[in-house]
Formats: sequence, C-alpha cells, structure tokens
Amino acid sequence: MSSGSQPQPKDRPEFDRFVALLRERRPSLPKRLKQVADHALAHLDDMAFGSTAQIAEKAGVQASTLVRFAQALDYSGFSELQEVFRSRLRRHAADHRARLAALRTAGTGSGGGAALLDGFIQASEASLAQLRAAVRPDQLEEAAALLARAQTIVLVGARRMFPVVSYLAYAFGKLGIRAVLVDHVGGLGQEQAALAGPADAILAISCAPYTTATVEIAAAAHQRGIPVLALTDSPLSPLAENCDLWLDVAEADFGAFRSMAASFTLAMALAVATAEHAGVSADPDLAG
Repeated sequence: MSSGSQPQPKDRPEFDRFVALLRERRPSLPKRLKQVADHALAHLDDMAFGSTAQIAEKAGVQASTLVRFAQALDYSGFSELQEVFRSRLRRHAADHRARLAALRTAGTGSGGGAALLDGFIQASEASLAQLRAAVRPDQLEEAAALLARAQTIVLVGARRMFPVVSYLAYAFGKLGIRAVLVDHVGGLGQEQAALAGPADAILAISCAPYTTATVEIAAAAHQRGIPVLALTDSPLSPLAENCDLWLDVAEADFGAFRSMAASFTLAMALAVATAEHAGVSADPDLAG
C-alpha cells in the first residue's frame, strides 16, 4: 500500500477495504481506470466470475487496463483483485433463512423475539440518524424541484429497493403527480424506461450491491439528456456517476438484515416536498 493510503483495519471484510481504498484513490485515477471502477461496482457478479476478456469487453477497455486498475489499488494483478469479488460472494452466500436461524440462535435465552425487535429498532434508529446528518435541506429542496418540473416521473428500483419505488408510485398517485413505475415484468425494464423524454425525470434507487438493471437504465437516461435523481449510498456508487443529483441514503443492519427505515423516510419526505413544489395539496388519505 502506498504511503498516501490510510491503513485499513485487518478485521474489515476485504471487499469493504477495497471500496474504501477505491474511494480514497478514485479522484486521481486516469479516465480508463475510473471507467473500470464504475463497471466493477455496477457488475459485482460479473467481476467475480467473468473472464478477463469478457469483463474488459463489457467495461469498454483493453484487458491490460484491468491489470493496471488492480495494480493502482496495490493488488499484484487482476486475478488477486478478482478473488476479492469472489470472497464477497462467498461471504454473502447464506440465504435469508440461514441468517434468520442464526439470529434465533443468538436470541435464545437472551430475549428471543423481543431481542430481535430491539435489534431491528436500533438499526432503524441508526439509519435515521445517518440520514439526518447526510441529507441537507437544500439538497432535498433541489431534488423535489427537479421532480416537480417533470411531466412524468419514471420510478426505477429493483430487488430490495422495489418496495420503495412502489410506495413512491402510490404516494405520487395520491398526490396527483404523474409517475410511472418500471416493474421489469417480462424483463422489459429498459423498454419501459425508454419511454421517458427530456421533459420527464428518472428517479432511480439502488444501494450496494448495486442492481445492474437500475444502473443501466439511469446511465442510458442520463446520456439521453433526461434529468436523473438518484438515491444511493456512496459517492462511488455507479448511480452517482450517472445523474444530475444524488441523495445519500445508507442503511444500518442487524444480523445481516438491513433496515429500510431511512429509504422509506427519505421517499416519504421527497414525495411530499415534490407536491409542495408542484403546488398540490397532500391527500389526507396518503397514509392509508
């Protein structure tokens, strides 16, 4: 590690140390290496299992650029860096039932369900405290103004974030604001979002590990000149690279289950703030 790097805790997961180091060094990386960095964070599984040639082709660079990228982050070569992505997958391989079993075991004799509830409440409180510190009032107003100017708001989110964009579709509907939910039915998310034009806006939500479909839809819209607002968890997020404005929302977790408290709270505030900017009144049945 170079003399300019901050030492990384030895007990920190290797992938997290990689992301922290990338955050530190990204501003000084050449354009092509930044391009690899963005592709890597948006395609975690491909980075773990793809061949060097496949990954380079998808990232739009030469295979040698992958080696230079790895060496710029103090890895001996791309194979060593790729093992970081494979280790991440192994670390996250346990499904939710296995996680739940572990939580139940931990709670036995020490509160059981009540202890679980308390743990999830604490995670939610931590998420909300972080949200309060991360999002400035002027940022929220700017985001609401961007959405209020749109003829139609196209809502994009998948997997864990799909409930959040679904709620936004409901809330905007109750507020009389035209919004369309990209539901990815039939794998047609790209085609659904492609209907957006310059007078519309894309609201895209994704946090690590970033959903490829969401990232690609936001990037395509941004390249077409469509306003994009992103809710994401890091300045290194690929969404942050392909938007007009992004708001920082990160969730704490308990027993590998992440809270959703901050994401839903920010969505609620954004919906109502957009309505205020658009000059419409909140529906009294919005909470119904």
